Amino acid sequence: MSARVSGRLVATDLDGTLLRSDGTVSDRTRAVLDELDDRGVPVVFTTGRPVRWMEELWDAVGGHGLAICSNGGIVYDVAERRVRDFSAVPREVGLEVAELVRAAVPGTTFAIEHTSGWASEGGFPHHPDDAGTVRRGPWESIYVDDVVKVLAVHRELDPEDFWRQVDAAVGGLVTTTWSSTFALVEISAAGVTKATTLAGVAAEMGVGAQDVVAFGDMPNDLPMLEWAGTSYAMANAHASVRDLADHLAPGNDEDGVAAVLADLFGLAR
Repeated sequence: MSARVSGRLVATDLDGTLLRSDGTVSDRTRAVLDELDDRGVPVVFTTGRPVRWMEELWDAVGGHGLAICSNGGIVYDVAERRVRDFSAVPREVGLEVAELVRAAVPGTTFAIEHTSGWASEGGFPHHPDDAGTVRRGPWESIYVDDVVKVLAVHRELDPEDFWRQVDAAVGGLVTTTWSSTFALVEISAAGVTKATTLAGVAAEMGVGAQDVVAFGDMPNDLPMLEWAGTSYAMANAHASVRDLADHLAPGNDEDGVAAVLADLFGLAR
């Protein structure tokens, strides 16, 4: 792969990939991102995180000012601090999904991510990054029109086993994936992944898949890594990601993304 080729785009997951384990962007990584921005090479964050967990990271996005959040459910305009585009899980689909999963996997509880926040059923675990008050109530009452991700959690099952059961129950209606160390399945609208949304953003920038370099570590990154012309799994990645990716990068706590990009683009290491 030749360095200094115009029109190239970098797509990177955040947690377990670009970010260190403490959730920060290291000085080394920040310097590489700044240099690529100066060269006009966009680095698009492609994360499962909701927008509200991104505030401390926006200054690392660069001049192009776009990020993909909620596993492809949202394209966010960072400069204007607004949701530019979103792909909703229709209400009738969300209600059917919950009914089918409850029947297939008793003990499952649900929450929704929408364009301006989240809401959950009673009993759904509260994430430590969500310090504010969350709306709680019955599924039918909390489901709104701009849901970009349905979250299903089970307190007893293995994460991958839970995902397989959920996917078997509703995979024909929606897109299911997972990226957590506990049994949490992330559900997007049918056909919506990091890859599909990234393809649209890249096309706007005049970049095809063959000119995209992508980094990831968990199963929710698989479609993006498969789509990109060049893909890297982190050394700390899930086995399925390491098996699929073209190359292996050093781990996230070793600034693996920065190390690879410095080499590919001929930057000071």
